[in-house]
Amino acid sequence: MESYEEKPKVKKKVFNVLVECLQNLYHHIDKDADKDNNIETLDNSALLMISKNTDDYKIMTGNYMETANVEGLREKLELVNSMDKQELKAYYKEILSNGNRTEKGTAGLGMIDIARKSGQKLDFDFKEVKDGLSFFSLTVKIAE
Repeated sequence: MESYEEKPKVKKKVFNVLVECLQNLYHHIDKDADKDNNIETLDNSALLMISKNTDDYKIMTGNYMETANVEGLREKLELVNSMDKQELKAYYKEILSNGNRTEKGTAGLGMIDIARKSGQKLDFDFKEVKDGLSFFSLTVKIAE
């Protein structure tokens, strides 16, 4: 980004979204256990890519997750995408103030924070890989 002489505001947005995406990967990767052979086949597998286009950056992540958790995440992402900037801010504060933590020890603020910092709707997809296991992909656009 230095070689592109990006504005400090753009660098900060990209960095903040990147850190939040990495934290989400760290906290939310589900393991796939091959119970027949007692081997973890997709243990902590994830994908991270950053691209620069003419007028924006894209951060793309992907990870495996239990298919049973797909609908809950899809609903949360659709809710986040349905909100404008002010609604996202209020929702963020509401979740922060309720003090609840997920079973993984997080407050569930990650996707809200990504949408707030990027100022864009989240582009996401789920593909079932095999019974009980899906691949979640997320693309976040950061406009200059």
